[in-house]
Amino acid sequence: MSALRQACEDYLALRRATGFKLTRHGRMLPDLVAYLEAAGLATITTSAALEWATLPAGHPQEWASRLSVARGFARYLKTLDETCEVPLADLLPSHRRRLAPHLYSGEEIAALMTATEAIYFPQRGATYRTLIGLLAVTGMRIGEAIALNRDDVDLTAGLVTVRAGKFNAARELPLHDSTVRALDEYRMLRDRCWPTPKAPAFLLSMRGTRLLQSHVRETFRDLRRHAGISVGPGARQPRVHDLRHSFAVATIVDWYRADVDVAARLPRLSSYLGHSAPEATYYYLQATPELLALAAERLERLEARS
Repeated sequence: MSALRQACEDYLALRRATGFKLTRHGRMLPDLVAYLEAAGLATITTSAALEWATLPAGHPQEWASRLSVARGFARYLKTLDETCEVPLADLLPSHRRRLAPHLYSGEEIAALMTATEAIYFPQRGATYRTLIGLLAVTGMRIGEAIALNRDDVDLTAGLVTVRAGKFNAARELPLHDSTVRALDEYRMLRDRCWPTPKAPAFLLSMRGTRLLQSHVRETFRDLRRHAGISVGPGARQPRVHDLRHSFAVATIVDWYRADVDVAARLPRLSSYLGHSAPEATYYYLQATPELLALAAERLERLEARS
């Protein structure tokens, strides 16, 4: 094994040990190393990194992303090899425009869950109905929901333990009684249909295995179309991940309606969503007319008191 390839493996192992999953990095960096070795290079040069980043025919945004991956490895390699060159950050500037998430209404979420009744296999429909409902009322990431094991769902205590969060941080999510009842119904169906599943997952595929994210996204697109949920031309179609945004905004709206101190409660929402700090939660707080109106009304009342 070359010193460059060994450094690549050490870098990935070091980053993963601190909690980063680095799925894309794990695919891209060995490819970068192979490219450098094929070019007869023992370290990273700016020109080689730039050539590698722009290899695939695609969007400049993807090139910027690839160069960013190379730059992170180059910073590490520079500590071991002073001849390594770290590409400048503005070589392939990123101009990504954040697309507004789709905020699902209660009616749309109900329509999505009703659409699962059209799935050919009732057991599969029940799995997706439970998954959509769970995402809508907890704001869980799709990967976290798929990773739940049967033992992670404590219906007696009304808690779900998320063990596959970002940076491998576990957290407990208290559930509403109605959610507990819905999960209990699915649990009984699950244990009856899959008495000896191939995986310990709480949500099971028809084969008794853990759900795959790619299959979930594909099925969700079908359910969304069946439910008649879409946006105009040129806009990004609603995604399953937008349920997380919807949960965050709905929670803030409920707090404003209840006239509680939203700023004081924001760390609770941050913890519930699995964020390390409230700043990360701001990304999910899409401004809506209702939210802005409630915030403005709160501000007027505060100003009137002062």
